[in-house]
Amino acid sequence: MTQRVLVVGLGNMGMSHALAYTRIPGFEVVGVCERRIANRKMPEALKGARTFSNFDEALATLKPDVVSINTLPDTHADFAIKAMEAGAHVFVEKPLADTAENAEKVVATAHRTGKKLVVGYILRQHPSWVKFIEIARELGTPLVFRMNLNQQSNGETWEWHKRLMDSFPPIVDCGVHYVDVMCQMTKAKPIKVHAIGARLTDEVPVNNYGMLQVIFDDGSVGWYEAGWGPMMSETAFFVKDVIGPKGSVSIVMAETAGAVKSDDINAHTKTNQILWHHADMSKPDERIDMTDEPDHDGLCEREQRYLLKAINENIDLTDHMNDAVKSLKIVIAADRSIHTGQVVDL
Repeated sequence: MTQRVLVVGLGNMGMSHALAYTRIPGFEVVGVCERRIANRKMPEALKGARTFSNFDEALATLKPDVVSINTLPDTHADFAIKAMEAGAHVFVEKPLADTAENAEKVVATAHRTGKKLVVGYILRQHPSWVKFIEIARELGTPLVFRMNLNQQSNGETWEWHKRLMDSFPPIVDCGVHYVDVMCQMTKAKPIKVHAIGARLTDEVPVNNYGMLQVIFDDGSVGWYEAGWGPMMSETAFFVKDVIGPKGSVSIVMAETAGAVKSDDINAHTKTNQILWHHADMSKPDERIDMTDEPDHDGLCEREQRYLLKAINENIDLTDHMNDAVKSLKIVIAADRSIHTGQVVDL
């Protein structure tokens, strides 16, 4: 059975997802929706889709099987709940909602309606990151996580970041990815979060730089740092590093030395190599070559193939949904810690 898809939001991620559906047998994009749809020049692959500027109208008119939500985070929960209650499965970009409470309402709706809900944790579909997590689990307990993604954004990319910061600071918007990775590496329970932040420009209402620290009940600890804007440094903008009693594993970007810009969306998932160090020196350091990996659009396609598989094979997504809520709770607690100056108990 072909799944009829309504794509809502056609920004950077939305357009990538919309085009991904057109490449996958089993999906048909029947509608696209965004507020300024009249100004949008459609690529050839989407010219057969009906266009809408109003989500409720699109949902009622098309009665789609799948709704793909790629709008700003403050609309995610409302659109996802309406879509599932109208009988559609949902793909929703991260973060799942604007608050932990709303995220829990979305998950409760998925359970109540029996509809599939896949959240856009793109790294979960990335072969290099799957390998990175797999090796980290072999390093013993506790683990130390060191991660960041700072982006020196200018021009169009800075305008996009400013729009995102109408909803969330980068420590929340990007942080959910990397906190989710930490939670996959240790199954321990996160118990405390502390964070600091700074607003480095008057152009945005939130801290465009932040750094969180999270503590787990097995003694594991980690930090994540994120900053957006034309003032950001590109020195060590991409750190993905995990240390345990038995050694360490790192994602190594060979091109970091000037060839890749931090605001290049492909740079956010690119790995090149995984470096595995053994503490007992039983083996020399291993460099696992990952250069032949999917690009950003290829990863978006993997996410949508996973959604189709979940629908066709009736995959239980309970853990996937609960993990999305857990990572959101951690980064929202981090933002609260910045504003209160206090350590937040989870």
